Parts: sequence; C-alpha cells; structure tokens
Amino acid sequence: MTRIAAVHGALAPHRHAQAEITDIVARTCLPPSADRRVLDRLHQGSRVRSRHMTLPLDRYAELDGFGAANDAFIAGATALGSQVIRGALRTAGLTPSDVDLLMFTSVTGIATPSIDARLVGRLGLREDVKRMPLFGLGCVGGAAGLARVHDYLLGRPDHVAVLLSVELCSLTFQRDDDSPANLVASALFGDGAAAVVVCGAARAAEPSAGAPAPSGPTIVATRSRLYPDTGHVMGWNITDSGFRVVLDPAVPDVVRRYLADDVKGFLSEHGLKPKDVATWVCHPGGPRVLEAVAESLELREDALDVTWRHLADVGNLSSASVLHVLRDTWAERRPPAGAPGLLLAMGPGFCCELVLLRW
Repeated sequence: MTRIAAVHGALAPHRHAQAEITDIVARTCLPPSADRRVLDRLHQGSRVRSRHMTLPLDRYAELDGFGAANDAFIAGATALGSQVIRGALRTAGLTPSDVDLLMFTSVTGIATPSIDARLVGRLGLREDVKRMPLFGLGCVGGAAGLARVHDYLLGRPDHVAVLLSVELCSLTFQRDDDSPANLVASALFGDGAAAVVVCGAARAAEPSAGAPAPSGPTIVATRSRLYPDTGHVMGWNITDSGFRVVLDPAVPDVVRRYLADDVKGFLSEHGLKPKDVATWVCHPGGPRVLEAVAESLELREDALDVTWRHLADVGNLSSASVLHVLRDTWAERRPPAGAPGLLLAMGPGFCCELVLLRW
C-alpha cells in the first residue's frame, strides 16, 4: 500500500457570485432579443453560489482566440501549480529534492514544454525527476492520477510522488455560443488547483530525518472502468476558438446504469459493501450526477455533504475537485483509524475511476 502524506488546494484569485457570472454569460452568449429565463434557471439549478476565475470578468472579452486563452492558461497554471506543490510539500515535511515523480493532469489548456517541465526549475526539483503529463482525462483526472501514482509507487516503494492538477475552466468558455452544453458548463465550472504528495510503502515507514510520518490514508487498490458506446456523452470539440464542451444530458443515466455494479464488485473483492464505506470522496459533477450517484449506491443522506458543499462554494473544478474534497474530508470528517473510504470520479470516455482508501 502507498500512503497519502498531504493534500493542498488553491483557487484562482478572482471570486464572483453566481449571479455576476450569469449576467456576463447572458451578455456574451445570448442573442440581444433572447429570453434569458432558461439561462437563469440553469444557473440557479446548478446549486453553485460562487466561483473563482483566473482573470477578472471583464478581461475575458479581450481574449481574441484560442492562442490568447491558452497563453493565460500557461501563466495561470504555472503560478497556481507552484503554489499548491509548495504547500503540499511543506505540509508533508518534505523538500522539492525529495520528489521522484511529478505527475500533472489538466484538460483546460496545453503546453509544450508541459506545465510540469516548467515547474522543475521554478520549484527546485531535481533534474532527474520523472515527469508524466496527462491530458484528456477531464473530471476523472484527479482520481485517475492518484491511481496511476499508486501504480508507480507499488514498483518503487522508496519513492515520493506528487500529483498536480490545475484546471482553469473559465478559459475554455465559448462566447456567442448559446448551445445547451455551453450554458450548462457556464453554470458549473470554476478554476482551481490541487497537489497531493504520496509516499511509497517503504518511504512512508521510514520518513526522512525531520519529516513527520505520513498521517493520511493509505491507498489499498484502484479500479478503472471504460463504458462501451459512451464516448459521445462528454468531452471537447476542438475548434478555431478553442475547446467547445460536449455534455450530453444522458450522463446521469450512464451513472445509474453502470456505477453501482462497478462499485459493489470492486468493494466485494476486498470484503466490503457500500454500507461499510465510512467516507465517500466523490467528484462534484453537478446536481443531477450527484443525485444519480447517491441513488444508485443507496447512500445515506449525509454521505456526500462535503461534495455538495464544495460544489456550492466553488463549483466544479474538473480534475482538481475530487482532490479538494479529499483535503476537506481529511480535515473535517476523518473517520476512525482503519475505516475504509472510497474516492471516485467520472469523466470523458465515458469512464469511472475508483480508489479504495484505508484511513
């Protein structure tokens, strides 16, 4: 087993109430004579109260294409990424030179050299640090990244790995697009980042001098699941203006069809049932998705409280969200030692990633 030593999250600098964002979307997406009541209902029904943005709201109109938006992504991702990695290493009692693997996931911008490469010198990571940039995983990226870090550390138990997620969703917003998918996305997504420090079993058992022993949950096992004939329900269409969201209303139906069997089958391999899970660390995909998760797994009423609160406070941060929920669960709702937890997220593919934790 591997052990999570620290989770650190941060949000983009500009916070706005949902109503402010709704007004901007109405002005930039809807035709002048359009009735905005549908937009208002979508934004109010999202159960999001506020979100954080990389740029001030009035700056988004100045982005004159994909290149300008992507330049803003590189600058913002580098700044937020360095902030959360420093915070996570500080909490873990480790230094940049202790890091053996840096894994980076995002789906809201592209860069070559990748963001992780740009952070090596800035943070003082070793020149021989292994890097693994991941693109295209979307909302599942935080859970999948944590699972792949675990896979790596099983083979290198004396290593330390850092998973970095930075998602600047506001930079993908498409002006002059009044499609249902774009309007729904404009109601949900915000900007933020998270970093997780994970130690292999040997490193966790023998921390470096002066560093505290990792106190977070262990990762027991992981499970990946790609659902057939569902590639059309979520993703991007890449256009001259950037990333245009693909978001099919059928997503909650896919969750209801597949998730329960996957979760129950995975847990049963470890002698567990859903009722045995003490903490559900779930990605906040949106109200209808969360309702489908709770319904299909027959969860108790308060099981997803941390996730619902995260959605209300900052919206959906794509791959970073489930890591923020993990941080808050650790800080506020940590169960007794030895209790099982399940971290889960879903994303483009359509797919699901499950990570079994032991607190």
